[in-house]
Amino acid sequence: MKAILGKLQGDKVIWFVVAFLSLFSILAVYSSTGTLAYRYQAGNTEYYLFKHFIIMVMGLFLMFVAHKIKYTYYSRLSQLALFIAIPLLVLTLLIGTNINEANRWLTLPVINITFQSSDFAKLALIIYIARMLTKKQDRIKDLKSAFLPIILPVIVVCALIMPANLSTAIILFATSVVLMFIGRVSMKYILALLFMGMILMSVFIVVLLNSPDTGRLYTWKSRIENFVNKDVGDTYQVDQAKIAIATGGVTGKLPGNSSQRNFLPQAYSDFIYAIIVEEYGLIGGFIIVLLYLILLFRGVRIAHRSPGTFGALLAAGLTFSLVFQAMINIAVNVGLLPVTGQPLPMVSMGGTSLWFTSLAIGIILSVSRKVEELELETKEGGEYVPT
Repeated sequence: MKAILGKLQGDKVIWFVVAFLSLFSILAVYSSTGTLAYRYQAGNTEYYLFKHFIIMVMGLFLMFVAHKIKYTYYSRLSQLALFIAIPLLVLTLLIGTNINEANRWLTLPVINITFQSSDFAKLALIIYIARMLTKKQDRIKDLKSAFLPIILPVIVVCALIMPANLSTAIILFATSVVLMFIGRVSMKYILALLFMGMILMSVFIVVLLNSPDTGRLYTWKSRIENFVNKDVGDTYQVDQAKIAIATGGVTGKLPGNSSQRNFLPQAYSDFIYAIIVEEYGLIGGFIIVLLYLILLFRGVRIAHRSPGTFGALLAAGLTFSLVFQAMINIAVNVGLLPVTGQPLPMVSMGGTSLWFTSLAIGIILSVSRKVEELELETKEGGEYVPT
């Protein structure tokens, strides 16, 4: 155990958070994929368990590799990553694999593996914004030389993600605004941006409510209407999630005893939190929320202690993105927000989502590794030199 911990550098608390979330993930995915196994794998309930376990091990390996790379290298890689991400998003919209009337996935030829290009674009954009904010700190209040070069990639990427994945686009845009605020972008530009966003969102909602009952627009429209008019709308998914949470009680039904997993669509991804509360009770649900709050606290702490601007913005942006997504997923499960389709980071079953989440946490740990190295040098009498 000591040998393993010795190779894991960076914030040990975050490593423990990852370990606990991974444990919850394996148990919850195994419990919630029974119906899926009988439908598609002739009752082989271990199939999805092993598949998810392999994906998770690969994700943890990516996290380990990412945390060993010096975080400043990601600044250079972000330019190339964003240059690749934008064409991939365009390709996804044009020829992407259509699932649930949304082109979110690209299928790689020959190996026949699908991946969600928005996950890659989200990670690339956050790192790129951190890079640009760092480079333009000396003129950060200027409109033409600072604000416009930063906001234009945000608008392009979010606009390309939005048609197939509105909730991801909103989370990414919100994270970008938070990063710009931390990066000292002029408040008048941020407020103007938010004002324009509110106007565009109002126009979008009006168009949405008057759109025909077909395609992706209808999906968004029905979700909003079902959330607002719960008495007349189709609230089957949310109702089943509420039943799972209500019957879980304080201590839960214990692992593997969920009954709503047989009725709740996407019990292994979008609504896995409801299954966790049903089986582990209010205590289990509280532990999950607490783990994400600990991740938020440690991420902000790393950002605060980072010796350089890029490291601080990088850690803050990736942390906020992950925690925003987690809180939105939990809010959907308990009926506080309309259904969004956001997985629970490091817990829900999935491929690219789990891998890119692992990379994001690995990069946060890379920043924290540098912080610890510099603090150790200081204790040993060395000079603390910001990078």
